[in-house]
Amino acid sequence: MALSLDLLRTFLAVHREGSVTGAARRLALSQPTVTAQLQALEAALGRPLFVRQPRGVTPTPAADLLARQIAGPLDDLAGVAERPEEGTARLGGAAEFLTDLALPALAGLVAAGLKLRVTLGLSDDLADALVGGALDLAVLTSRPRRRQLRADPLYDEEFVLVAAHRCDVASTPLVSYAEELPIIRRYWRSVFDQRQHRTADVVVPNLHAVRALVLAGGGCSVLPEYLVRADLDAGRLVLLHEPPVPPLNTLFLAHRDGPLAPAVAAVRTRLLEEFRSVSPMET
Repeated sequence: MALSLDLLRTFLAVHREGSVTGAARRLALSQPTVTAQLQALEAALGRPLFVRQPRGVTPTPAADLLARQIAGPLDDLAGVAERPEEGTARLGGAAEFLTDLALPALAGLVAAGLKLRVTLGLSDDLADALVGGALDLAVLTSRPRRRQLRADPLYDEEFVLVAAHRCDVASTPLVSYAEELPIIRRYWRSVFDQRQHRTADVVVPNLHAVRALVLAGGGCSVLPEYLVRADLDAGRLVLLHEPPVPPLNTLFLAHRDGPLAPAVAAVRTRLLEEFRSVSPMET
């Protein structure tokens, strides 16, 4: 019995996404169309493929068997039909890392024709967008603990305590991107083995704004080394402390479980090649 490739592609998308809604978003189809195609395939096979749940669907053993049989050939066909540079990839991450490091690393793919859609935000929101299908890839500040996501270590952020000139940290205004001083307090615990009890003198929306104020002599702060490397080399900023082992935080490149579209796979491969085996001081 010959089955339509469209029906099989729709089935595979529902199986991978675990919901009709997710499959419709992945395929750029309406939910009624996906439901109708799924019903047509079930009618052609003479058996149910999914058990409808209040949220999403659960595959039957027959569906799992069918998915194993068709996944490889359909993915191979998709790879032939779409060259990586002709597809679209949706990438999310923190504004600073994407702006300063990740996007420049993808310039070659963009010049070759890749369409890139970028979302800037916090890791929890980006992980939600990955699970929901609004993003294909995201750079997260910690390894995601969601079963739908897979992640690879991407880059070790090194943090440095800096100001525009030598100063007494205790009496110098403290600049942060959040009231909770997340990076600053982590640095204090790691380097000085004590809590930082001060409140910020200035709170600004992002690390680029923190850097700008510190460069202008408006205070001191803890920033990712990559963000201020050129300033340190040029003498525009100075290190206020040089611990034997600088605090590090590993960034992870995450995506939904399952095969990636060629364009998304190309972006993932490029970012891993650029950063995965390179230390922060050598990037």
